[in-house]
Amino acid sequence: MIFSSELVKGTLKTIVLKLLSENDRMYGYEITQKVKELTKDRIQITEGALYPTLHSLEKDGYVTTEKEYIGKRVRKYYSISPSGNSRIKEKLKEFSEFTETMSFLLDLKTAK
Repeated sequence: MIFSSELVKGTLKTIVLKLLSENDRMYGYEITQKVKELTKDRIQITEGALYPTLHSLEKDGYVTTEKEYIGKRVRKYYSISPSGNSRIKEKLKEFSEFTETMSFLLDLKTAK
């Protein structure tokens, strides 16, 4: 089962920051492939969703970029910034609390 883009959209910044916190630097396609690999294809991030997220994280100062020239092509690498490392801790805590709340809310046995 592939998770819907609606579910993934709300967690994409958290996913990207977490991956970058565990890797020195990554480029866009590498991020999409790593997510597919780690989730056994259940989460598939499109470039149309990923790049606006990366640009937003860069604008907010949570990631930094570095360009590397490979022949005639330019590859843009993303790395987590010090403020991004602080932010990921907050995002992971928020996500954990959210999933606990959703589990409670949707568990009809506990709601009785």
